[in-house]
Amino acid sequence: MSSIHFVGGEKGGVGKSVFSRLLSQYFLDTAQTYRGLDADQSHSTLARFYPEFTRSIVLDSFESTDQIMESALEDELQIVVDLPAQSERFLERWLEESGVLELCEETGTRFSYWYVVDDGVDSARLLQRFLDRYAGQMDCVVVKNHGCGKNFTAVDALVQGGETPASEVSLPGLHPETMRRIDDLSFSFWAAQNVKDDNADHLSLMERQRARIWLKKAYQALGQVLPSPQ
Repeated sequence: MSSIHFVGGEKGGVGKSVFSRLLSQYFLDTAQTYRGLDADQSHSTLARFYPEFTRSIVLDSFESTDQIMESALEDELQIVVDLPAQSERFLERWLEESGVLELCEETGTRFSYWYVVDDGVDSARLLQRFLDRYAGQMDCVVVKNHGCGKNFTAVDALVQGGETPASEVSLPGLHPETMRRIDDLSFSFWAAQNVKDDNADHLSLMERQRARIWLKKAYQALGQVLPSPQ
């Protein structure tokens, strides 16, 4: 059975692309068959960091977004779709006019939406709107990115209030300069930990260690909401 993982959130700059990379690396490290679909044309994050596993799609073209379901039904895959900010209207149109959620139910395809937020009030407001619309229709997971804030009181009140069902994950923050170095080198999170050839650019010993510890903590958080790999 395939699983489709949308990584989104209407607000920009909250770490959606970092979380997409993390989720991608998790599936690879746990030996699950993975495919990335990059819908963020302005950044093309998955295509940059995981090019051998990634295809690009165009959200406002049904012929392009149809690849999501077609891929899920071709093989047993973990599919990560990296969405840009302010993309919900395109996704909503595709879901409704194509009957995607109904098709997922018929075929046993798991459909999850990982909604990434910072600690701003505007993130909480946009999250509330999303949960009011979709929480009863799909598996919603709220990702509190501690790399973009520390006080998630407003978000916690929504998730724990019980009115709209949603799971939550707390994503730990990685030392900003270490993350910047990983990005500058266009390293996957595997490469960030393991590349140390003196003849090539790489992270320092302590940067690699920080990346390793961060990834371990992040995987523990993911393990609380994802089913155990078969």
